[in-house]
Amino acid sequence: MKKIILILSLIAIFIGCGKKEVVENNVLKVGATPVPHAELLNLIKEDLKKEGIDLQIIEFTDYVTPNITLNEGDIDANFFQHLPYLESFAKDRGLKLAVAGKVHVEPLGVYSKKYDSIENLPDGALIIIPNDPSNGARALILLEDAGLIKLDPNSGLKATELDIIENIHNFKFKATDAAQIPRALNDVDAAVINGNYALESNLNPITDSILLEGANSPYSNIVAVREGHEKDPKIVSLMKALHSEKVKKFILENYKGGVVPAF
Repeated sequence: MKKIILILSLIAIFIGCGKKEVVENNVLKVGATPVPHAELLNLIKEDLKKEGIDLQIIEFTDYVTPNITLNEGDIDANFFQHLPYLESFAKDRGLKLAVAGKVHVEPLGVYSKKYDSIENLPDGALIIIPNDPSNGARALILLEDAGLIKLDPNSGLKATELDIIENIHNFKFKATDAAQIPRALNDVDAAVINGNYALESNLNPITDSILLEGANSPYSNIVAVREGHEKDPKIVSLMKALHSEKVKKFILENYKGGVVPAF
């Protein structure tokens, strides 16, 4: 009798473990910064649930932790960055990450509390730019496209302040963590702010910026995964949901040009 009870107990444990494994296999953990990434993920959460996928959104407020967490396997994907940033970060840290697909562009903008146009920035103005290599270069390229500075033609998407070969207005540049830049806006002449951080700070890229990146920017925001997982069924379902007309309509109606669909 005792042997029968023991066998039944083991079977129950085995079945219980099996159920737990099935449930865990249906979980999709995606790291994201709050706006607009987490908002877009929350929009499709019920859609994925209908497919049996439990989308769990883990919010981050910086540009470093999401890739480290993804590489370590604590999340299945992340959604917060553009391709040049991913490539630079992964190369510098030796991470094996890949792109599952692109979703939208967040136009980079120049903002100022002191001047109402880019032309009114005085000589010697202090401008804050992001301190990570890809967004720092992106900021400088934006200023070059506006004719404010000139960069070494060989610098490309890796330009730094050292690559400025013409600076007729003698602008001064200070590199700061991208997430902190909106808080410093009152203390400088101008600041180059990423679209998501502008939105989080109640800055409208269309109406509040004094210079805005075009919608044809090569800096599309992407969903990143570990190498080899690009075609995992849950990731494919995630991308299909993010590329839906529902998401496109939400972007166009809610962000008023501050976020532009890239699909």
